[in-house]
Amino acid sequence: MTSTLEVRHLQVEFPLERGIARAVNDVSFTLHPGERLGLVGESGSGKTTTILAMLRLLAKPGRIAGGEVLLDGEDLVAATDETMRRARFSRISLVPQGAMNSLNPVLRIGVQFHDLLKAHGAWKSRGEARAHVARLLEAVELEPGVADLFPHQLSGGMKQRVCIAMAIALKPSVIVADEPTSALDVVVQKQVLRTLVRVQKELSASVILVGHDMALMSQFAHTIGVMYAGRLVEYGPVRQVFGNPRHPYTKMLIASLPSFSHRGRFLGIPGVAPSLLDPPPGCPFHVRCPSAIAGCSRDYPGEWLGEDGHRVSCHLVTEVRDVHPA
Repeated sequence: MTSTLEVRHLQVEFPLERGIARAVNDVSFTLHPGERLGLVGESGSGKTTTILAMLRLLAKPGRIAGGEVLLDGEDLVAATDETMRRARFSRISLVPQGAMNSLNPVLRIGVQFHDLLKAHGAWKSRGEARAHVARLLEAVELEPGVADLFPHQLSGGMKQRVCIAMAIALKPSVIVADEPTSALDVVVQKQVLRTLVRVQKELSASVILVGHDMALMSQFAHTIGVMYAGRLVEYGPVRQVFGNPRHPYTKMLIASLPSFSHRGRFLGIPGVAPSLLDPPPGCPFHVRCPSAIAGCSRDYPGEWLGEDGHRVSCHLVTEVRDVHPA
């Protein structure tokens, strides 16, 4: 199957006074047309840094230390700044986490849309631009009159829908959503995600959704990638990852979900994520893993490959694979 986006061995570093923090370490995945990929993991696992690197929006001193990000065959890592500027919104767009921080508080919504269209040469006449903005707002279930309002006059859900409308303004092939529902209540979260899925289908676009909510990912994503300490430790079809999780970290994330069968019990993950400046040797999860074996503290595990692209980096899985080939 032809891929829309292919990330190959992506590495991101932050040079600091105490040393180099590797925030993204050898991350690879493929996104196909119409696919919805969910990236999950605890805070600091490298999810947001991965997508910011893909969009070339890393804040200094962050830098891409290696790898490729191929969008329709073109490497965005090697692209010029001007090529990358034109690619944002038109080929790959971002729905940011904090809509209020992304929208200019002193400009009306319509003006911000017009600035976006003008920056990409999509400006024709003021009347045509206004009609296009009205259609975009209606596409995300907002009234055209929202264009005349300031961001502070909108609810959190409305602001997030405006950001989705901006993300689809130039019909990109890839939409990246960075925790777009994290500041919203449960009802509005579902409404916003439904809107995102609907516009994605209308554009035949692919989506990468970053988040913490495993339950939300199970309903939204076709494919899921679990990140820990800058690495992609498990990756595969959502039914396989949830139905038969192989990495202990994935199992513990799923076990931490609220359950009617375990009422009154909260199952968390003990300990904290390791420092990226001084990560532990071997598998970075071994210090928190209840199933760790001797080899876990010595070497980083190889990658086990299962059915339908299910990938796991864990000594427990690779050892079982060696002894009992599937």
